[in-house]
Amino acid sequence: MSPARPPRIGPAQRRARLGRRHLLAPSRRAATVEEAVEAVVGLHATDAATVYVSACARLAAPDAAAVDRALYEDVSLVKLLSMRRTLFAVTTGLAPVVNSSTARAIAAKERATLLKHLTDWARGWDEERLAATERAVLAALTARGEATTAELARDVPALREQIEYGAGTSYAARQSVGSRLLRLLASDGHIRRCRPRGSWTSSLYPWAPVPPLPELPVREAKAELARRWLAAYGPATEADLKWWTGWTLTDARRALADLGAEPVELDEGPGFTVPGDTAELPEPEPWAALLPGLDPTAMGWRGRDWYLDPEHVPALFDRNGNIGPTVWWNGRIVGGWAQRPDGEPVWRLLVDTGREAEHAVAAEAERLAGWLGETRITPRFRTPLERELSG
Repeated sequence: MSPARPPRIGPAQRRARLGRRHLLAPSRRAATVEEAVEAVVGLHATDAATVYVSACARLAAPDAAAVDRALYEDVSLVKLLSMRRTLFAVTTGLAPVVNSSTARAIAAKERATLLKHLTDWARGWDEERLAATERAVLAALTARGEATTAELARDVPALREQIEYGAGTSYAARQSVGSRLLRLLASDGHIRRCRPRGSWTSSLYPWAPVPPLPELPVREAKAELARRWLAAYGPATEADLKWWTGWTLTDARRALADLGAEPVELDEGPGFTVPGDTAELPEPEPWAALLPGLDPTAMGWRGRDWYLDPEHVPALFDRNGNIGPTVWWNGRIVGGWAQRPDGEPVWRLLVDTGREAEHAVAAEAERLAGWLGETRITPRFRTPLERELSG
């Protein structure tokens, strides 16, 4: 007897799961910031504003102050340079898993890269001096409690030295040792970013020392991270998992095997769910969402045709593959949005979605404007449609 074929899960069911599990349908929205973050495993944090807009899009009562408390008072969220060498905000409960599965290996590469740059393009640097400078920075930071890179450079003058990349070439550039070394200490888990100096959209933040995260066995941590991701983003392919984590294909396959992922058939070929997650879920009520650039839902999969028309990619992505602010209707990206100079949200639908969708998008734009108030957001990675709408 031939083995039974894996169950098939089509695009409509994947979109239904997205609306429910990513807390985007109004009835599914979260009561707390931590619940919103855990639902999507983690929030992209390269752009300071993304964490706030992504979290508030999933909250029943959106509140930037609640996100602020989670990041800087309760410290129930931590930022780690992790998946795809990208900064993510994750809950403290998941942080050891992300750290051991992904962040530690990235930190080791960051250290090797910085040491090579220092020895190649700076004067008088070697591994011993780098270690001594790190100790001096940590001592200064402990004495101060928290400090910006510029403030620490007054205590540790070595931070003011410059790395001159590609001197004499067309791509020559200069960067301070401090900007690189503080990021390295954060990658190693010695320090964290504190409340920004200025508004919550600011990227000027001080640093503070932190206790180290618990270390878990790497293979177990990878399986657990894959399980969390698949529970939120599944069904998905091994190529999706490889892309989202930044792991090798071998690591992705091993993690899927270790968690006992269940095979399914998708339009693009073989996929997986967490064990026992193949039953069809009911569709949520009709929903619209305005999500920020680099929102985890938009960046959750390598294969995106089931929720994004390839014809819309040039308008919504920059040249490096970063997605801008998007408009969603029932699990599909249907347009983009931006803020005008006066702060008013403005959007454009790229497909004919009908009157119900237009009313729902308008309501979401009003909801967004309500909690943003006078705050003006300019995405770090700007896309053609966002630039045009914000003009």
